[in-house]
Amino acid sequence: MDYSVEGEKNEKGYETTKEEILRTIAHGHAHEEVSFSALKVTGLARFSLLEKIHRREDLTAKEQEEWNRVDARLHTIAEAALAQDTPIFIDAEETWIQSPIDRLAEDLMEKYNQEKPIIWQTVQLYRWEGIDSLRRLIQDSKEKGYILAVKLVRGAYLEKESQRAKDMGYKDPMQPSKEATDRDYNRALELCIENIDHVTVCAGTHNDYSSLYLTQLMEQKGLMPLDPRVWFAQLLGMSDHISFNLAHAGFNVAKYLPYGPVQAVMPYLMRRAEENTSIAGQSSREVRLLSEEVKRRKI
Repeated sequence: MDYSVEGEKNEKGYETTKEEILRTIAHGHAHEEVSFSALKVTGLARFSLLEKIHRREDLTAKEQEEWNRVDARLHTIAEAALAQDTPIFIDAEETWIQSPIDRLAEDLMEKYNQEKPIIWQTVQLYRWEGIDSLRRLIQDSKEKGYILAVKLVRGAYLEKESQRAKDMGYKDPMQPSKEATDRDYNRALELCIENIDHVTVCAGTHNDYSSLYLTQLMEQKGLMPLDPRVWFAQLLGMSDHISFNLAHAGFNVAKYLPYGPVQAVMPYLMRRAEENTSIAGQSSREVRLLSEEVKRRKI
């Protein structure tokens, strides 16, 4: 369950988002088939405040109070997730607000992931820094003694990120090519399986090869398909041939269900649509697979 509201602009909106996320957690607790909840920090905090913290600028007393409220909201959500045993994904967002989101996620993992993976951080592998960020997280979890729960994604802000870097004259945070992204994504899968005693991983991907590769890594490591430390995830209505075949083979699979007011959720849905069309042949392949399945059922 992913209440996909982002970019709220006032305290009332942030509190409304918090309460809705708490409802998704309660829904997950009441329904065994709901494995996770998810949130975006920009639904709980002012974008420009996150941007200022990312730039490491000093906050005014009023801004510090505002930030304390953001922190309190996240802890309220984390405590509910722990009490109701509904893990929660903290989604990644734009690079120029990401560092405070990462710090929030890491602080929450250190506190709430002592016995089981409740708080999940997201690592974007279309960033050339992504693989090093994952290595640092693995080391940090070992040193501090918490379970690292990490969702691996490629990313969905590619054009926006590159254009901003060009306009503002700083180094593009994106990988130089899709091949580099694929390489680091699959290397990230390897790192997680190599460190599976400290890591719980969710492969959030619509990529056929990466999904297959993770199953192969699990087999090489001697992990059973239903090992609770390894999950696969795709968006509802996308790459169902990956989701259903993995589930049929006994693997842990979650389908992301984004919802919310249409205007608030449209930016998220548009990024997903752009991501899908950027996968060469993805849409036509899915149509072909659906057509073949319809023909099979008629026989």
